[in-house]
Amino acid sequence: MKKNCPHGLGIVRWVSTDWLYENVNKQELVLLDVQPNVHDYIEEHIPGAVYLSEGLLRASIAGVPARYVPVETIQPVLRYAGLKTKRPVVVYTGTGAAKGWGDGLEQTMMAYSLARFGHECIYVLDGGLDKWKEEKRPLSKEFPKTRTSDFTAQVQSDFYVEYEAFKTIKDREGVIVLDARPPEAYEGQAYWIKPGHIPGAVNIPWASLMDNDNKRLLKPDEEISAILDANGVKPDKTIICTCGTGREATNEFIFFKWYLNYPNVKIYEGSFTEWTAHPENPTVTGKHQR
Repeated sequence: MKKNCPHGLGIVRWVSTDWLYENVNKQELVLLDVQPNVHDYIEEHIPGAVYLSEGLLRASIAGVPARYVPVETIQPVLRYAGLKTKRPVVVYTGTGAAKGWGDGLEQTMMAYSLARFGHECIYVLDGGLDKWKEEKRPLSKEFPKTRTSDFTAQVQSDFYVEYEAFKTIKDREGVIVLDARPPEAYEGQAYWIKPGHIPGAVNIPWASLMDNDNKRLLKPDEEISAILDANGVKPDKTIICTCGTGREATNEFIFFKWYLNYPNVKIYEGSFTEWTAHPENPTVTGKHQR
């Protein structure tokens, strides 16, 4: 299915490097480079791409880290990048030639965030810059000329579930809470004040859906289907995507909502960070969900 690009339904779709190469000069596209460090972009980027750091999307609010900034903060940033609500934007990242810090999540984090703030046509480059480079596609060090747009940011609150609502629905029949973190974080002590995971959460690490050597490239559909079947994840369920800070969960949210077109998908943006900020909330360690 991935080879028929753009693949997906709705706001976010996946495009292949072949598709981008063939269409970059045929369509009015905005190329958005979201490599982990600006020096990576300076070192090399797809010709015509504008740089935007995912670090501008979130801040500490009321002392809690990794909360989305308000629209009045992000709107000028998106305008400076030249984004328009309906003009297609291709988002890509890479390992990072200069710093090598990229984990692959930059492009799903940006894709979700753009959709969250009201962009209506987002393409994710399947394989990212790493695949583009492997195929010896053109690269550039030149910076494009851009014009400030009139982008109007509007939060799409139907994409996510907030803390109180999450507590209310997470244990209902037909609801599956996914934890996209690595197994070691799901099972034991990681960065957070409490170890383990939210009771009932099913661990499907985001990286398990991606190519072993390129975390910007989706695995073949049949391999992904086997993972989902083994964990009882089906389109008739309500899927709530979580992780540590809401970043890893973006990979699975956009995948289930727009690649597989599951009808009931939400992201719990606060994720384990917000859950464990409430001392009364229990957590579970080990492989068991509860």
